[in-house]
Amino acid sequence: MSAVLKLFSALLNSFKDLVPIIVVVAFFEIFVLQQAPDHLGSILIGLVFIVLGLTFFVFGLEMGLFPIGESLAQALAQKGSIFWLVIFSFSLGFGTTLAEPALTAVANEAAQVAAESGAIANTEDAMDGYANGLRLTVAISVGLAILLGVMRIIKGWPIHYLIIGGYITVMVLTSFAPQDIIGIAYDSGGVTTSTITVPLVTALGVGLATVIKGRNPMLDGFGLIAFASLTPMIFVLLYGMIILH
Repeated sequence: MSAVLKLFSALLNSFKDLVPIIVVVAFFEIFVLQQAPDHLGSILIGLVFIVLGLTFFVFGLEMGLFPIGESLAQALAQKGSIFWLVIFSFSLGFGTTLAEPALTAVANEAAQVAAESGAIANTEDAMDGYANGLRLTVAISVGLAILLGVMRIIKGWPIHYLIIGGYITVMVLTSFAPQDIIGIAYDSGGVTTSTITVPLVTALGVGLATVIKGRNPMLDGFGLIAFASLTPMIFVLLYGMIILH
């Protein structure tokens, strides 16, 4: 019964999260445009599917992936295997980012725009290669970011020095990168920190900081998402400098 109640609570929370969007769209349709949206029935059915999809997705994360990420991090830290902990952190960042639907959508859109602007050949193979290269670049960068974040937790490095250094690097690379890639690079930091990556990476950081002696979960367990947002900008700028030059 408790699982059913939790599922029902997650359903209500998903609906509450969508209410502001529904209110904004309805306001502009009714009071500004003064018209009913086309295919209203399909839109309402789609909203129901969105609520159900969000509910089951978040519920599944909380029941499955979040505990797995935290327990694996704790087990590897207790085992004292830095090698496997590093491999796990990179693989987790790489795999979750590659699975991000938002990254796939942005990469495909960027490839289409690049083809239309003449930056790459306007062929299916060229667009697929550009989009896949962009996704792999971002996934590798997030994997390395999580690896760096894990090493920070283990070693106790101050997070602000790493973040400041990273953004200085972004500013320098922006001066040399092609204009066509700068906006995509900046957006890539946001799309990587979405529904799949954030719960697992957060669980990894908190799990490590809980187990490692001398670390505070509140002070040291968080901050991995900051690295996951920063490094894609650096790597995508470099990707643009290599591919588009």
